Order: sequence, then C-alpha cells, then structure tokens
Amino acid sequence: MKIMEAVEQLRPEWIATAAAEARRRAFIDFALAADVLCFGEFTLKSGRSSPYFFDSGRFRDGRALSLLGAFYAANWVATGLEADVVFGPAYKGIPLAAATASALARDHGQNLGFAYNRKEAKDHGEGGRLVGAALSGRVLLVDDVITSGTAIREVLPLIRGAGGELVAILTALDRQERGRDERSAVQELEDELGVPVVSIIALADLESWLGSAGDAQWLSALREYRERYGCDPRSA
Repeated sequence: MKIMEAVEQLRPEWIATAAAEARRRAFIDFALAADVLCFGEFTLKSGRSSPYFFDSGRFRDGRALSLLGAFYAANWVATGLEADVVFGPAYKGIPLAAATASALARDHGQNLGFAYNRKEAKDHGEGGRLVGAALSGRVLLVDDVITSGTAIREVLPLIRGAGGELVAILTALDRQERGRDERSAVQELEDELGVPVVSIIALADLESWLGSAGDAQWLSALREYRERYGCDPRSA
C-alpha cells in the first residue's frame, strides 16, 4: 500500500491500540506524507550534514494535529508512567502539548492539565511566563526533537518554581547521535535530570523503514551517518 493511501486510512482509535512496531512504522509514513520527515542533504545547526531532516512545524492542519496527538498519547500510555500536567516549551512544544492532552482525554480517558511558557514575561493581565494549568504535580514535558536540550533546561526552573516535578520527557524523534561526548543529547538529559526520555521513533526505526522500502540510496547514506555520528542506544 502506498504511503498516502495508508495515511489517509489512519484513525486515532487505531493508533491508540496498535502494536508498538506497527505504530512506529505508521508514524514514519505519516511524517513522510506531511513532509515533516524528509530524506535528502541537509545542514544541521551543529554543522553536520545529515541525510534526513525532521520538522514538526509542518504538521499544520487539524487532522494532522489530531493524529499527531494520538501518536504522542499512545506512546505515553505505553510507558505505564503517570502525570498530572502536559507541558509544552515555547514555541513548537505548545501545539504538541495541546494535541497530546486532547488525545489523552479522547482516546485514553486521561484528563490531564495543559500548560506552556511564554518566551518573555507578560506584565499585564494575568502576567508571568506560565500559561494554563497549575504546575503543582507531576509534569510530562513534550517536544519534537532534542538537539542540545537547551529549551528544556531553560524551562526547568519555571516548572520547579511553580511546584512541579518533571517525571518524563516525550519526543517525536530520537536522532541517536553523539552530543558533547560519547552520549547522545537525550542520554545527557537523562543522566542530568534523572528522568526518562521517551521517543515515538528513533534513528534505528528510520533505518529499518528504509530497508523494508528497498531504498538503497538513503539507507546507505543513513548508515554512513550513523557510523560517523551515532551512539549506542541504552537497554530499556
């Protein structure tokens, strides 16, 4: 079945109950169909030349956000962990958190709070830098891709200052590549913050998808990139 046909048949209720492997493959199809995931030649902020690029900002209509939230919610429920509030760091994290909280209520009967931060404090109206539900309990932070972890480190004082406890970070993609040392940016955050970072898909899933699709060109490019910059995933 072609990618577009498969994505047109995607429904939140299927995503909510699908097996993990099927859900990962469906998410890759979904991201490719939306041009969120692209294979090509891209220069990253780090200066590295990458054979793929992921930009969640290209999920830009109602159906896409509904399905995106379903993927995030299903992956969160699969962890067995619990939270009271879904928090999205400005700016890309805001729609991700809203979509995730909505899908958790719709598909899983979990009515969590939703909150986000402003880049700059508001000095009128309700004021402050936090918007939405009170961060007085367990906080799940959602983002798209962790490159260096800067945005997450910047909002941690806000979460803790409001009385919140960060319990996990949920992202769309784990690039599984080395950061400042032999660890990935994700592994660095896990070690520093002491919380799990869970991703819908990882670099290894892209490699598997390309192999199944018989795309020798980009599979070779991806493997070469992994050999050069990749790091070993940790055991669950």
